[in-house]
Amino acid sequence: MLGRYERGASGEAVVEYGDGTMRVIKPGSFVRCAVTGTAITLDALRYWSVERQEAFATPEAALQRLKESGRP
Repeated sequence: MLGRYERGASGEAVVEYGDGTMRVIKPGSFVRCAVTGTAITLDALRYWSVERQEAFATPEAALQRLKESGRP
């Protein structure tokens, strides 16, 4: 079954990340994790940075990016 973001769209999406929301700018079926490069289907996307406008596949990837940025 196709998710609401996957119907008729293929390839990498362009997404604008907000606080608790996201807006699809260019339709696609996935985005890439900024740390691992893993493809993340839009229906499975749970972690992102509003400040950096980046997606993360796991909480560990998000934490790794946070540590790399020098933030506590």
